Amino acid sequence: YTRECPGLLADYSLTGKRVADFLERISFERRLPKSITVDNGTEFYSKEMDIWAFRRRVELAFIRPGKPVENGFSESFNGRLRDECLNTHIFATLDEARIILEEWRNDYNCNRPHGAHGTLTPWEFANLEGSKLSQSLI
Repeated sequence: YTRECPGLLADYSLTGKRVADFLERISFERRLPKSITVDNGTEFYSKEMDIWAFRRRVELAFIRPGKPVENGFSESFNGRLRDECLNTHIFATLDEARIILEEWRNDYNCNRPHGAHGTLTPWEFANLEGSKLSQSLI
């Protein structure tokens, strides 16, 4: 896993349709995973998300209610996002929040090495893996 953050979605509320549309936009830039581990939030446990996942052949793997440790990578990421960004800013507008979140996401992906990748950032690791994949197809 690259440990990349492919996108952050900020809004006043998130519906399943909004999340499905967001994931669809991401699919134009990168290959979708075979499975996405999610909690039991209404935005994931919705008809729209179910239809999107079925059409895109992506399994939605739901953790058991009240068991966030079953999604440890996401919980760790969410904690880092909250500690480093959400708790350190007061957002005056939704647009301001989106700009600051995107700056944080770019820093996270491009400037900070992840322990699982030694000295590589998520972006560097993803590109290294992509290069290996391309070479193996030649």
